Amino acid sequence: MLRDVQGDDLADMRRWRNHPRVRAASFTTHEITEDEHLRWWAAVRTDPGRRVLIYDHHGVATGVVTYSDLTPESATWGYYLDLDTLERQGSLLRAWIGLERAAVGHAFGPLGLSRLRGEVLDGNEPVMRLHRRFGFVEVGRRKQVVDGVTRDAVTFEIRKEEG
Repeated sequence: MLRDVQGDDLADMRRWRNHPRVRAASFTTHEITEDEHLRWWAAVRTDPGRRVLIYDHHGVATGVVTYSDLTPESATWGYYLDLDTLERQGSLLRAWIGLERAAVGHAFGPLGLSRLRGEVLDGNEPVMRLHRRFGFVEVGRRKQVVDGVTRDAVTFEIRKEEG
């Protein structure tokens, strides 16, 4: 289930995003400060082209789904999970699948989109496999500098009729 972010979610969101494995898979890998996080949240929550939601796994907040570049037809999405809690519970894979299902469903349901895109750093095979499992197809690549190293960013897309 996806829901709107509440004020008391902000600290958890930053903690989850700053997990070393989440940062390592991200385009921005530095540890995000509280001030930086609050500035980001102030900008994103009033931006009509972006939407940030909390993923609840069995009633417990465990992830964040972001939609950006929102138009009436399409958006780009991303996500991250509370890896520590989910691994400790032995439910990371189930939550990961549930989040992807919820995010795609929300895009094609409440948001009314016809196309959803996402980018993954090349080499992040688990995420690329999961996207393919859900019907995403690779539609492009571009160069992205991450921590001074040029990497391939792989663009995946799914269309409503395929989802």
